Amino acid sequence: MTMPLRTGEPAQLGDYKLEARLGSGGMGTVYLGRARDGRRVAIKVIRQDLSWDDELRGRFRSEVNRVRQVPSFSTAAVLDADPDHDPPYLVVEYVDGPSLATVVRERGPLSSDALHSMAIGISTALVAIHGAGVIHRDLKPGNVLFALGGVKVIDFGIARPLEVTSQHTRTDQMVGTVAYMAPERFDTDSAGPVTPAADIFAWGVVVMFAATGRTPFGAESAPATAMRILTQEPDLTGLTAPLRTLVASALATSVRNGAVSPVRSGSWVRMRIAVAGADSAPNGVRPVAANITTTPHAKMSAAGVTGPAESVSKRSGAM
Repeated sequence: MTMPLRTGEPAQLGDYKLEARLGSGGMGTVYLGRARDGRRVAIKVIRQDLSWDDELRGRFRSEVNRVRQVPSFSTAAVLDADPDHDPPYLVVEYVDGPSLATVVRERGPLSSDALHSMAIGISTALVAIHGAGVIHRDLKPGNVLFALGGVKVIDFGIARPLEVTSQHTRTDQMVGTVAYMAPERFDTDSAGPVTPAADIFAWGVVVMFAATGRTPFGAESAPATAMRILTQEPDLTGLTAPLRTLVASALATSVRNGAVSPVRSGSWVRMRIAVAGADSAPNGVRPVAANITTTPHAKMSAAGVTGPAESVSKRSGAM
Protein backbone atom coordinates (compact mmCIF):
# COMPACT_ATOMS: atom_id res chain seq x y z
CA MET A 1 0.00 0.00 0.00
CA THR A 2 1.41 3.37 -1.02
CA MET A 3 0.62 6.83 0.33
CA PRO A 4 1.11 10.21 -1.36
CA LEU A 5 4.18 12.27 -0.55
CA ARG A 6 3.59 14.82 2.18
CA THR A 7 4.07 18.54 1.81
CA GLY A 8 7.74 19.37 2.20
CA GLU A 9 9.01 15.90 1.36
CA PRO A 10 11.57 15.76 -1.46
CA ALA A 11 10.62 14.70 -4.97
CA GLN A 12 14.18 13.66 -5.80
CA LEU A 13 16.92 11.96 -3.80
CA GLY A 14 20.23 11.53 -5.58
CA ASP A 15 19.52 9.74 -8.85
CA TYR A 16 16.11 8.58 -7.69
CA LYS A 17 12.70 10.15 -8.20
CA LEU A 18 10.40 9.72 -5.19
CA GLU A 19 6.85 8.74 -6.13
CA ALA A 20 5.10 7.76 -2.89
CA ARG A 21 5.52 6.80 0.75
CA LEU A 22 5.62 3.11 1.67
CA GLY A 23 5.81 3.53 5.43
CA SER A 24 7.78 4.89 8.35
CA GLY A 25 9.41 3.60 11.51
CA GLY A 26 11.97 4.25 14.19
CA MET A 27 14.84 5.08 11.84
CA GLY A 28 13.00 7.06 9.20
CA THR A 29 10.75 6.82 6.17
CA VAL A 30 10.56 4.36 3.27
CA TYR A 31 9.67 5.75 -0.15
CA LEU A 32 8.72 4.16 -3.43
CA GLY A 33 11.16 5.55 -5.96
CA ARG A 34 12.20 5.12 -9.55
CA ALA A 35 15.75 4.74 -10.79
CA ARG A 36 17.06 6.33 -13.98
CA ASP A 37 16.55 3.04 -15.84
CA GLY A 38 12.88 3.00 -14.88
CA ARG A 39 13.13 0.35 -12.17
CA ARG A 40 10.98 0.82 -9.09
CA VAL A 41 12.99 0.78 -5.87
CA ALA A 42 12.42 1.18 -2.14
CA ILE A 43 14.42 4.04 -0.60
CA LYS A 44 14.95 4.10 3.16
CA VAL A 45 15.81 7.57 4.41
CA ILE A 46 17.24 8.12 7.90
CA ARG A 47 15.34 10.56 10.10
CA GLN A 48 16.61 14.11 9.83
CA ASP A 49 17.12 14.45 13.58
CA LEU A 50 19.46 11.44 13.53
CA SER A 51 21.44 12.30 10.42
CA TRP A 52 23.73 14.78 12.21
CA ASP A 53 25.19 12.02 14.41
CA ASP A 54 28.65 11.12 13.06
CA GLU A 55 28.73 7.91 15.08
CA LEU A 56 25.43 6.77 13.63
CA ARG A 57 26.60 7.64 10.11
CA GLY A 58 29.73 5.55 10.65
CA ARG A 59 27.75 2.58 11.89
CA PHE A 60 25.24 3.02 9.07
CA ARG A 61 28.10 2.95 6.55
CA SER A 62 29.57 -0.17 8.16
CA GLU A 63 26.24 -1.98 8.25
CA VAL A 64 25.47 -1.05 4.63
CA ASN A 65 28.77 -2.66 3.63
CA ARG A 66 27.68 -5.80 5.47
CA VAL A 67 24.20 -6.02 4.00
CA ARG A 68 25.62 -5.55 0.50
CA GLN A 69 27.21 -8.97 0.98
CA VAL A 70 23.86 -10.71 1.59
CA PRO A 71 22.80 -12.82 -1.43
CA SER A 72 19.45 -11.68 -2.79
CA PHE A 73 17.81 -14.99 -3.65
CA SER A 74 15.49 -14.78 -0.60
CA THR A 75 16.02 -11.18 0.44
CA ALA A 76 15.45 -7.73 -1.02
CA ALA A 77 18.70 -6.87 -2.83
CA VAL A 78 20.66 -3.83 -1.69
CA LEU A 79 21.14 -1.67 -4.81
CA ASP A 80 22.69 1.58 -3.64
CA ALA A 81 23.40 3.74 -0.58
CA ASP A 82 24.77 7.15 0.31
CA PRO A 83 25.80 7.36 3.99
CA ASP A 84 27.23 10.86 3.39
CA HIS A 85 24.05 12.36 2.00
CA ASP A 86 21.97 14.63 4.22
CA PRO A 87 20.03 12.64 5.24
CA PRO A 88 21.67 9.22 4.60
CA TYR A 89 19.67 6.75 2.56
CA LEU A 90 19.64 3.15 1.39
CA VAL A 91 18.16 1.85 -1.87
CA VAL A 92 16.87 -1.71 -2.04
CA GLU A 93 14.90 -3.85 -4.45
CA TYR A 94 11.19 -3.04 -4.44
CA VAL A 95 9.27 -6.25 -3.78
CA ASP A 96 5.81 -5.99 -5.30
CA GLY A 97 3.87 -8.43 -3.18
CA PRO A 98 1.79 -8.65 0.01
CA SER A 99 3.33 -9.17 3.41
CA LEU A 100 2.65 -12.22 5.54
CA ALA A 101 0.81 -9.92 7.95
CA THR A 102 -1.53 -8.78 5.16
CA VAL A 103 -2.10 -12.30 3.83
CA VAL A 104 -3.05 -13.71 7.23
CA ARG A 105 -5.23 -10.70 8.06
CA GLU A 106 -7.14 -10.86 4.76
CA ARG A 107 -7.15 -14.59 4.00
CA GLY A 108 -6.45 -16.36 7.28
CA PRO A 109 -3.64 -18.77 8.25
CA LEU A 110 -1.59 -20.41 5.52
CA SER A 111 -2.29 -23.89 4.19
CA SER A 112 0.11 -26.67 5.19
CA ASP A 113 2.01 -26.57 1.88
CA ALA A 114 2.23 -22.78 1.85
CA LEU A 115 3.36 -22.78 5.49
CA HIS A 116 6.20 -25.22 4.84
CA SER A 117 7.29 -23.27 1.78
CA MET A 118 7.30 -20.01 3.74
CA ALA A 119 9.20 -21.54 6.67
CA ILE A 120 11.89 -22.85 4.32
CA GLY A 121 12.04 -19.52 2.47
CA ILE A 122 12.57 -17.50 5.65
CA SER A 123 15.18 -19.90 7.01
CA THR A 124 17.00 -19.74 3.66
CA ALA A 125 17.00 -15.95 3.87
CA LEU A 126 18.36 -16.07 7.42
CA VAL A 127 21.18 -18.39 6.34
CA ALA A 128 22.18 -15.76 3.77
CA ILE A 129 21.80 -12.87 6.22
CA HIS A 130 23.73 -14.55 9.03
CA GLY A 131 26.38 -15.76 6.60
CA ALA A 132 27.20 -12.13 5.81
CA GLY A 133 27.62 -11.36 9.51
CA VAL A 134 24.29 -9.51 9.75
CA ILE A 135 21.50 -9.98 12.31
CA HIS A 136 17.98 -9.07 11.20
CA ARG A 137 16.80 -7.81 14.63
CA ASP A 138 13.19 -7.21 13.59
CA LEU A 139 11.93 -10.32 11.81
CA LYS A 140 8.13 -10.22 11.85
CA PRO A 141 5.20 -10.87 9.45
CA GLY A 142 5.37 -7.33 8.07
CA ASN A 143 8.95 -7.97 6.94
CA VAL A 144 8.14 -11.20 5.08
CA LEU A 145 6.84 -10.55 1.55
CA PHE A 146 5.35 -12.95 -0.99
CA ALA A 147 6.81 -12.20 -4.40
CA LEU A 148 7.06 -13.96 -7.74
CA GLY A 149 9.45 -16.83 -7.18
CA GLY A 150 8.97 -17.14 -3.44
CA VAL A 151 9.39 -15.45 -0.09
CA LYS A 152 11.51 -12.32 0.34
CA VAL A 153 12.73 -11.09 3.73
CA ILE A 154 13.19 -7.32 3.98
CA ASP A 155 14.49 -4.70 6.44
CA PHE A 156 17.39 -6.70 7.81
CA GLY A 157 20.38 -5.26 9.63
CA ILE A 158 19.78 -1.55 9.09
CA ALA A 159 18.22 -1.12 12.55
CA ARG A 160 21.60 -1.89 14.11
CA PRO A 161 23.17 1.58 13.77
CA LEU A 162 20.39 3.10 15.87
CA GLU A 163 20.34 0.30 18.42
CA VAL A 164 24.07 0.34 19.14
CA THR A 165 24.85 4.06 18.86
CA SER A 166 25.52 5.20 22.41
CA GLN A 167 23.45 8.38 22.19
CA HIS A 168 20.43 6.47 20.86
CA THR A 169 20.15 3.49 23.19
CA ARG A 170 17.75 4.98 25.70
CA THR A 171 15.37 2.48 27.26
CA ASP A 172 12.47 3.79 25.14
CA GLN A 173 14.35 3.17 21.89
CA MET A 174 14.88 -0.58 21.76
CA VAL A 175 14.62 -1.78 18.17
CA GLY A 176 12.18 -4.63 17.68
CA THR A 177 8.61 -5.85 18.00
CA VAL A 178 7.77 -7.30 21.42
CA ALA A 179 5.87 -10.41 20.34
CA TYR A 180 8.83 -11.51 18.17
CA MET A 181 11.67 -10.59 20.53
CA ALA A 182 13.83 -13.25 22.18
CA PRO A 183 13.93 -13.17 25.99
CA GLU A 184 17.56 -12.11 26.21
CA ARG A 185 16.78 -8.93 24.29
CA PHE A 186 14.84 -7.57 27.25
CA ASP A 187 18.00 -7.54 29.36
CA THR A 188 19.50 -4.10 28.78
CA ASP A 189 22.15 -4.37 31.49
CA SER A 190 24.11 -7.60 31.24
CA ALA A 191 23.26 -9.18 27.88
CA GLY A 192 25.92 -9.29 25.18
CA PRO A 193 25.49 -8.37 21.52
CA VAL A 194 22.41 -9.56 19.65
CA THR A 195 23.19 -12.92 18.02
CA PRO A 196 21.56 -15.08 15.32
CA ALA A 197 19.73 -16.86 18.15
CA ALA A 198 17.42 -13.83 18.39
CA ASP A 199 16.42 -14.25 14.74
CA ILE A 200 15.86 -17.98 15.27
CA PHE A 201 13.44 -17.17 18.08
CA ALA A 202 11.63 -14.69 15.82
CA TRP A 203 11.47 -17.33 13.06
CA GLY A 204 9.58 -19.63 15.41
CA VAL A 205 7.09 -16.90 16.32
CA VAL A 206 6.55 -15.97 12.67
CA VAL A 207 5.89 -19.59 11.69
CA MET A 208 3.38 -19.95 14.53
CA PHE A 209 1.63 -16.76 13.43
CA ALA A 210 1.47 -17.94 9.82
CA ALA A 211 0.01 -21.30 10.90
CA THR A 212 -2.61 -20.04 13.34
CA GLY A 213 -2.99 -16.28 13.05
CA ARG A 214 -1.67 -15.72 16.57
CA THR A 215 1.67 -15.58 18.34
CA PRO A 216 2.72 -18.20 20.93
CA PHE A 217 3.15 -15.69 23.77
CA GLY A 218 0.41 -13.27 22.78
CA ALA A 219 -1.26 -11.12 25.42
CA GLU A 220 -3.29 -7.93 25.64
CA SER A 221 -0.33 -5.58 26.03
CA ALA A 222 3.41 -5.35 25.39
CA PRO A 223 4.35 -5.82 29.09
CA ALA A 224 2.08 -8.85 29.40
CA THR A 225 3.51 -10.37 26.21
CA ALA A 226 7.08 -9.75 27.40
CA MET A 227 6.25 -11.38 30.74
CA ARG A 228 4.96 -14.48 28.98
CA ILE A 229 8.09 -14.66 26.84
CA LEU A 230 10.23 -14.45 29.97
CA THR A 231 8.26 -16.83 32.20
CA GLN A 232 5.93 -19.10 30.23
CA GLU A 233 6.18 -21.94 27.74
CA PRO A 234 4.91 -21.13 24.21
CA ASP A 235 1.36 -22.10 23.30
CA LEU A 236 1.78 -24.11 20.09
CA THR A 237 -1.82 -25.27 19.82
CA GLY A 238 -2.72 -25.69 16.15
CA LEU A 239 0.81 -26.30 14.89
CA THR A 240 1.60 -29.84 13.73
CA ALA A 241 4.80 -31.85 13.20
CA PRO A 242 7.43 -31.53 11.86
CA LEU A 243 7.16 -27.75 12.16
CA ARG A 244 5.86 -27.99 15.73
CA THR A 245 9.08 -29.72 16.84
CA LEU A 246 11.24 -27.14 15.07
CA VAL A 247 9.31 -24.19 16.42
CA ALA A 248 9.39 -25.62 19.94
CA SER A 249 13.19 -25.84 19.67
CA ALA A 250 13.41 -22.28 18.33
CA LEU A 251 11.29 -20.95 21.20
CA ALA A 252 12.47 -23.21 24.03
CA THR A 253 13.17 -21.40 27.30
CA SER A 254 14.15 -22.55 30.77
CA VAL A 255 13.08 -20.38 33.68
CA ARG A 256 14.99 -20.82 36.92
CA ASN A 257 15.46 -18.26 39.68
CA GLY A 258 14.58 -15.35 37.41
CA ALA A 259 17.09 -16.35 34.72
CA VAL A 260 16.12 -17.22 31.16
CA SER A 261 18.24 -19.48 28.96
CA PRO A 262 16.95 -19.95 25.42
CA VAL A 263 17.80 -23.15 23.57
CA ARG A 264 18.07 -22.61 19.85
CA SER A 265 19.49 -24.39 16.82
CA GLY A 266 22.37 -22.67 15.09
CA SER A 267 22.16 -24.92 12.03
CA TRP A 268 19.67 -23.50 9.58
CA VAL A 269 20.72 -25.92 6.86
CA ARG A 270 19.60 -28.79 9.09
CA MET A 271 16.43 -26.89 9.91
CA ARG A 272 15.56 -26.47 6.25
CA ILE A 273 16.08 -30.21 5.68
CA ALA A 274 13.88 -30.97 8.68
CA VAL A 275 11.13 -28.62 7.50
CA ALA A 276 11.21 -30.36 4.12
CA GLY A 277 10.52 -33.66 5.88
CA ALA A 278 13.90 -35.41 5.79
CA ASP A 279 14.20 -35.15 9.58
CA SER A 280 11.77 -34.50 12.40
CA ALA A 281 13.94 -32.19 14.48
CA PRO A 282 17.10 -30.12 14.18
CA ASN A 283 20.36 -31.57 15.41
CA GLY A 284 23.12 -29.75 17.17
CA VAL A 285 20.75 -27.84 19.46
CA ARG A 286 22.80 -26.05 22.06
CA PRO A 287 22.00 -23.64 24.89
CA VAL A 288 22.53 -19.93 24.33
CA ALA A 289 22.99 -18.23 27.69
CA ALA A 290 21.04 -15.04 28.03
CA ASN A 291 23.02 -13.94 31.10
CA ILE A 292 19.95 -12.41 32.68
CA THR A 293 20.16 -11.82 36.40
CA THR A 294 17.35 -9.36 37.05
CA THR A 295 13.70 -10.29 37.53
CA PRO A 296 11.32 -10.32 34.53
CA HIS A 297 9.54 -7.19 35.82
CA ALA A 298 12.83 -5.34 36.23
CA LYS A 299 14.01 -6.30 32.74
CA MET A 300 10.75 -5.18 31.15
CA SER A 301 10.96 -1.85 32.95
CA ALA A 302 14.59 -1.35 31.97
CA ALA A 303 13.82 -2.19 28.35
CA GLY A 304 11.00 0.35 28.23
CA VAL A 305 8.35 -2.26 27.34
CA THR A 306 5.04 -0.40 27.28
CA GLY A 307 2.04 -0.08 25.00
CA PRO A 308 0.56 -2.54 22.48
CA ALA A 309 1.99 -6.03 22.24
CA GLU A 310 3.07 -5.47 18.64
CA SER A 311 5.58 -2.72 19.34
CA VAL A 312 8.31 -1.39 21.57
CA SER A 313 7.69 2.32 21.98
CA LYS A 314 8.42 4.00 18.63
CA ARG A 315 11.04 1.55 17.42
CA SER A 316 9.01 -0.91 15.39
CA GLY A 317 7.83 -0.27 11.87
CA ALA A 318 9.15 -0.01 8.38
CA MET A 319 12.75 0.72 9.34
